[in-house]
Amino acid sequence: MAAIGANLLGIPATTLPEETEVNARVDAGDEAVDIAAAFPSSSIGWALLANEAHAEGHIIESYAYARVGYHRGLDALRKAGWRGQGPVPWAHVPNRGFLRSLYALLRAAAAIGESEEVERIGRFLNDSDPLAVAALEAE
Repeated sequence: MAAIGANLLGIPATTLPEETEVNARVDAGDEAVDIAAAFPSSSIGWALLANEAHAEGHIIESYAYARVGYHRGLDALRKAGWRGQGPVPWAHVPNRGFLRSLYALLRAAAAIGESEEVERIGRFLNDSDPLAVAALEAE
């Protein structure tokens, strides 16, 4: 049985660094807009904004917020040594901002009928961690 974060190609998992101050603000219940403004390079604020916009029926705004979170997450992954492939495990809590943004982008792309992006993001999310989708859908 493979270890958590391992994959069939043997590419090591990428784990993002802890964001203690960001997490403290999230845990304190700060507004998503304030978190994104204070920590624009962190994916979690953008993912929270995407979720809020989606819940309010603002799909284009949700898509835009999710795309920012996705790109900020790609920047963070690359900085952490990611080379464009390999696991990004959901079990590692700091990875969840990126994975949440990726899921929000998938959801918004589906809502606007952008099928090619839905397929691409779906593969990316599954390749990152197949357990992430189930965890996000359960929330």
